[in-house]
Parts: sequence; structure tokens; C-alpha cells
Amino acid sequence: MDMSDTIIALATAPLKSALALIRVSGRDAFEITRKLFSDPSKIDGTRKMVFGEIVNENRTIDQVILLLYPQNSSMTGEEVVEISCHGSLLIANEIIEAYLSKGARYAKNGEFTERAFLNGKMDLIESEAVNEMINALTIEGKNLALLSLKGETSSLIRPIEKSLADLLSLIEVNIDYPEFEDIEVANEQKIVLETEKIRKTIANLIQNGKKGKIIKEGVKVSIAGVPNVGKSSLLNALLNEDKAIVSPIAGTTRDLVEGSFEVDGIPFFLLDTAGLHKTEDFIERLGVKKSEESIANSDLVLLVMDASSPIVPENIGKVTEGKLVLKVYNKADLYFGDKKKDGVYVSALNKDVEELKKKMVDVLGVGSSSFNTPSLSNARQIGLLKQIDSLLLESQKEAEQNYPIDLINVSIHKAWSVSKELLGEDVTNDISDEIFSRFCVGK
Repeated sequence: MDMSDTIIALATAPLKSALALIRVSGRDAFEITRKLFSDPSKIDGTRKMVFGEIVNENRTIDQVILLLYPQNSSMTGEEVVEISCHGSLLIANEIIEAYLSKGARYAKNGEFTERAFLNGKMDLIESEAVNEMINALTIEGKNLALLSLKGETSSLIRPIEKSLADLLSLIEVNIDYPEFEDIEVANEQKIVLETEKIRKTIANLIQNGKKGKIIKEGVKVSIAGVPNVGKSSLLNALLNEDKAIVSPIAGTTRDLVEGSFEVDGIPFFLLDTAGLHKTEDFIERLGVKKSEESIANSDLVLLVMDASSPIVPENIGKVTEGKLVLKVYNKADLYFGDKKKDGVYVSALNKDVEELKKKMVDVLGVGSSSFNTPSLSNARQIGLLKQIDSLLLESQKEAEQNYPIDLINVSIHKAWSVSKELLGEDVTNDISDEIFSRFCVGK
């Protein structure tokens, strides 16, 4: 990334409002602002707020308030000017055009936060948290992102990085100075013991990360079952609205019906699917295929059955393999027999679904303590943790098979490099650009 130029973008939503905020960052941010501000002497390199006018070509564009941040006290690590103007897009665009005419350029997605990362103002996990804050679906998800923004999530990784660095140092001393008797011996048993400790820590982080991911991103839920067991009625009851068509005629639902709701701070995204069954009807077969694809992409499957006649679709085991499945016995108001203990009994038609909602949270294993525990919870972070674990497992196996320690050292060194990538200490420009491209412009 070219860090030598000065960037500008609208930081607030591109809508008509009371105020708009324009952000400028770069080594010439103050100098360009002096050329456009009605009283250049007020821009003296100190951190302050000033009132005046933006003037271009002897024409006043707007009255504004400038927030001036010198390089050592800004979020990007560069000179930053934040311009608060009246909330007309016409005015905001005029101001931006004026800055562009004086040498600034329009910022790319996430470029302000990327500059903060590249200038050492925040690590990569903290940077990602900025976007998670903006895209949070619930208060609980926002609170988790805030923990990451404050550095509490990064603090979970630094001990792993240090443990790997210490183990590497021990091994390399043993390789370089085998004749010294006063150094700690890095034998196979020691390597297995130390890597196992690190792997246990990683296992806990991955488990907590899955919970954090659920809280931040929500849960994709498919409602599955044979035709005419009340899947659409259940979706309507959970959403508390008539979203899906309800009919006693089997095969009414042929396309996917969507909706969302929240329970105890966890967002659930529902999909009512076509009934799983064999059919000669071409359109119904397409619906069944879509249902199977939906189930494959779900985090949780609600397997709906008639309480009086619980029929399980023939291929449900194959379709839901590796998925979390919760059995739902519907039409419980018409059933008077003994209740099974492997599921939840509901009456979707009577909107009797509160117990089911509670069970949906319980099966996810997300307790209230998860809301206050920092966690690595996006796909990049969890994926890199798994990569570290895989490399350490490889080194353990090599140690147990009495490989030379210089060969075992290769896997451990790779694991250490991945831990640095996790924090952004050793990351390529391509990866950095890809991460920040997901941000909005102006952030």
C-alpha cells in the first residue's frame, strides 16, 4: 500500500442528515486543510477543535467544525482531520472534491483502519474488531467485538506466541550448542509435553471461538421434515408472523422461506424448507434439492415430526451428517401418549414454542458467561488456530517417533509463524488488503 499520499472519504452514511463527517488522513492532511480553511493560522499542528469555513476558489462551501489530530495522537498514526459539516450529500461531496483538487485521493474500503494497523496503532485482531463492531447484530455481539477492540482477544494469543518462541529457542540452543551441559535438554519427551500444553490452550480457544462466532454472526437454522408435519406453521410461530403459507396440502412449500429472530442475545436465521420425500414432480424435486443444500449450509437443523406419528425422512441421516440436530415433535396439543425425551414437544399452530426457543440456545452450549469472555471468533482467526494445532500435532508425532530435533523444529517454527500472522505481525499485503476490503469506505 502507498502510505505517502493523503486520503479522504465520507465517514458517515451517504444519507441526508443533520450532520455529516468527512475524514482526512495522511502526511499532507493539515497542509491541504490550510489551503481550504478560512483561518489557516488555527491549524498549527496541535490537537484541537476549531470553527470556520471551507473555502475553495474564493467561494465558501460550508461552515464547519474541524477536529485536528497530529500524527502522534490520531487513530491512523498520521495527521488526521475530521470535518463536521451540514448533512447534505451535496455539501459533503463539494468538500471532498475540493480536497481532491488539492492533492488528496479518495480512500479505499477500510483504508483508514488499514493505515492504523500498518502504523502499529492496533494489531490485526483489533482491526478486524472495528468491522465487527459496525456489523454487530446484537448488543451481545457488539460487546464481544468491543473486547477485541480493547486488545483482550489479542492477549489470548500472545502467551501462545511466547510459548512457541521459548520452545524454539530451547530447541535451537540444543542444536547449536549440544556440548554445553548446563542448558536445559530439549529431548522428545520435553517437546511432547510443551506442545501438548499449547494444544490444550488452543483447544479451549477454538471451543470458545465457536461460541463467540455464534453470538457475533448468529445461527443458520433449517426446518426439515417430511411434508405436512407443520414446518411452515413452526416457522410462523417462531417468527411470530405469517411468513410462510400454511396448508393441509402436502408439498405447499416448494421454495425456501426465510426469517430471523433473537433469543437471549443470539440471532437465529430460519429457513423453512420443502418436505424431504421422494417425488416424481419436477418442481417438487427441485424444492427437495434446495432443502438438502440449505440443510448442508446450516448450523442447526430442527427435525420436525408429527408427535402422533413421528416419521423420519429416509435420507435425513445422510443429509444432516455432522450437523447439530434438534428433534421437534409438533402438534403436541393433539397427542396424549408418553413423551420421548430426545426432543421438544410443541404446538406450532398455538404458537407454543417458548420451550423450543430455550432448547435451541441450550443445544448450542452458549451460556451467559460466553457474552463476557473475549474470543477469537471469525473464520480467519479460528482457521489459523486450527493450523497451529495441526502443526503442533505433527511435531508431537515426529517427537514420539524419535525424529531428529532439527526436523521437529521445522513444524514448530511454522506454528510460531502462523501465530504471528494471527496477530498481523507477519502478514502479506495481499492478505491485509483482502481483510480490509470488507470494511466500508471511511473506516
